[in-house]
Amino acid sequence: MRKLPALVVATAVLAAVALSPASAVPARTVDVSTTAATPPTYDATPLTSYPAFDANQAIAVDAKYFYAVNNRTITKHDRRTGAPLLQFAGDTDGPFKHMDSGVVVGSKLYAVHSNYPEWPMESSIEVFDTKTMRHVDSYSFGIYRGSLTWLDWHDGAWWAGFANYDDISDETNQPYGQTYNTQVVKLNDKFQPLASWTIPKPILDRFKPMSNSGGSWGPDGRLWLTGHDLGEAYVMELPVAGAELRWIATVELPDVQGQGIAWDRSDRRHPTFWAISRPNRLVHTFSMPLSSLQTPTAKGWQILGPGQFRK
Repeated sequence: MRKLPALVVATAVLAAVALSPASAVPARTVDVSTTAATPPTYDATPLTSYPAFDANQAIAVDAKYFYAVNNRTITKHDRRTGAPLLQFAGDTDGPFKHMDSGVVVGSKLYAVHSNYPEWPMESSIEVFDTKTMRHVDSYSFGIYRGSLTWLDWHDGAWWAGFANYDDISDETNQPYGQTYNTQVVKLNDKFQPLASWTIPKPILDRFKPMSNSGGSWGPDGRLWLTGHDLGEAYVMELPVAGAELRWIATVELPDVQGQGIAWDRSDRRHPTFWAISRPNRLVHTFSMPLSSLQTPTAKGWQILGPGQFRK
């Protein structure tokens, strides 16, 4: 994954979320009948920015700290001052090659890791103690559905993004898995798969030749996704039927170039969205137009009676 900055998402598990709506930003497109291919677009409201020399792949966050993720390093920063406090630093010849993002659950930071750009794709979850930044556990997927790029905990389960790419592999001279094979996978507490979904092709076309780099469940109960390059977050819901996620809206993120993201859900009244500017080595926080997001009501089918049957 050319996506060297991954995502570290920080979060506390929420059973129920009482939202104070973030500032409602008018949608660029307000027609509620908008098709799934062209949902409304909104603007994020910038809040705070922090210099972070290690913000190359993703960001993770909890109530007191944020964690900048790079290929072999994770740096713990104070949220009040932005000062770096501790760093896990993998050796160049060690087992850590490409950490892509992460999420804080309880006192542990779960970072996703792959062997990108080597072939075949290998992925694992690496676990760190947030107090000491020591590596405490590892779970390997081996060769699986793609290259693991993000992880989150939501509604009693793990959720993960397995990315594939149209980018040409130096080893095989073939596409690195093909972008359309990218999947979002729901896992149990032992990281065993329960279900999986695809991402709408219009979004994957925006990702090409790269793929899905970030994912985090918002306090609104929706899944927010990012790609590798564009400053856009795609707001998704699980479908009522079928295997493709439902695209609800797009939110533009100023001075963000894709990569790993994180919802800070530690403050239920004021949840904030975190992302990075890879070229500028900055961590940005945003208020999102949560109260403006609407789910289209059409299900996509009808029940017909006599005289109405389709032939």
